[in-house]
Amino acid sequence: MELNSQGGLESLTVVSFESRRAREIAELIRRHGGEPIVAPSMREVPLDENRVPLEFFKELEAGAIDAVVLLTGVGTQTMVAAAEAYYRRERIVSLLSSVPLIARGPKPVAVLREWNLRIDHRAPEPNTWRELVQMLDAEQVPLAGRTIAVQEYGTPSPELCSALEQRGATVVRVPVYRWTVPEDISPLEDAVRRTVAGEFDVLMFTSAFQLTSVLTIAERLGVRNEWLSAAQRCLIASIGPTASEALRDEGLQPDLEPSHPKMGHLVKETCERAGALLAAKRAAV
Repeated sequence: MELNSQGGLESLTVVSFESRRAREIAELIRRHGGEPIVAPSMREVPLDENRVPLEFFKELEAGAIDAVVLLTGVGTQTMVAAAEAYYRRERIVSLLSSVPLIARGPKPVAVLREWNLRIDHRAPEPNTWRELVQMLDAEQVPLAGRTIAVQEYGTPSPELCSALEQRGATVVRVPVYRWTVPEDISPLEDAVRRTVAGEFDVLMFTSAFQLTSVLTIAERLGVRNEWLSAAQRCLIASIGPTASEALRDEGLQPDLEPSHPKMGHLVKETCERAGALLAAKRAAV
């Protein structure tokens, strides 16, 4: 890696997880002096192909669910949207109101309030699974012998599910999504392995779900923790607040957000500032 006088760098290895605009972002990175590695990470899935929410609402209707944990706002909305192919919205809201609702953070709370649903329990900031479990313990929420549904959006929540099971609960996972990993995951697998091997300088995220896909593949390969550790040694560039929030939720602090949440600004400002930022970051390790 060779720093230039402006604090940028030549031959910067930039990994992007862009799918739809993969060629465009690769050309932008190349134009600004970087070496692009593009590993497409997303594929859109029609909601009617995701039948897990339907099965969840059937169990809710049958009285087989004792409480519901809602982890994300967009996941809550997607879960309901997927079920609307089979249930009217009024019925869905009625079913949700029949059990205690537990929200991890402000975004599922906002969705529930929009539907005039009560929030029975809410985790305090910084709204991770740890605060959620601590809140359940502090408020003495009964878990033993109860069946708890956990709404997940993309990324599994093994720590939360394990903590609930340790307290005697039976956990029903409700994974919901509008996106999933590509049919050909080999480029993404290669990018995950090479990140762990320390071959990259910059990880560039243009959406929150890109991180979900990366972590899904890392989990399958058995290197989730190793990937997170390796990612912390890279410069992490995020297109904006939603992607940055997803990164922080996984313990990754974005080093750079562009002045405008546009792909062109992200690439340009990353390549202009990466040298100085990387030098400072690696000197601090």
